[in-house]
Amino acid sequence: MKLKSFCLLIVSLISSAVVHAQFMQARLQVAGLNCALCAKTTERELRALPFVSDVKPDLMHNIYIITFKPGQPVNFDQIGQVVRSENFFINFLKATINFDEVKLNDDAFANGANTYRLVNPAGKPISGQLELTLVDKGFAPRSVSKKYLGTVADDLAQTRRVYHLAI
Repeated sequence: MKLKSFCLLIVSLISSAVVHAQFMQARLQVAGLNCALCAKTTERELRALPFVSDVKPDLMHNIYIITFKPGQPVNFDQIGQVVRSENFFINFLKATINFDEVKLNDDAFANGANTYRLVNPAGKPISGQLELTLVDKGFAPRSVSKKYLGTVADDLAQTRRVYHLAI
């Protein structure tokens, strides 16, 4: 019994020591919003996501400022699904991430079950709060996705969802 308790304590200490990137907020620009009712419906759907703590719309620029719950893994695919289910498109999604305790491994880091790969980190300081642009298809204009993703080969994509971020 003591050995079992000791093992559980060791496992919990190790798992709590794993540091994941903390997504703080995102700026989401949506194309096609042209009525207040549509914008309000999209805001309500974004707010209902389990990792979102607040949503502030800027209807003059078709931008939503999404604040994430601390310690919760963020699922950008769910954000994309909300926008597409309302028949809109994402112009850009820029996420603010706190890198203070994040260690990059081959220009990548983890958050929840997802991996995030930096596509253009060369010579740029990666620390503190940074706003990074999601450049995957469906989250950026086609020309932006093509520019960044044409040079990236992901061996992790077989086992995990890999998002690509530009600084």
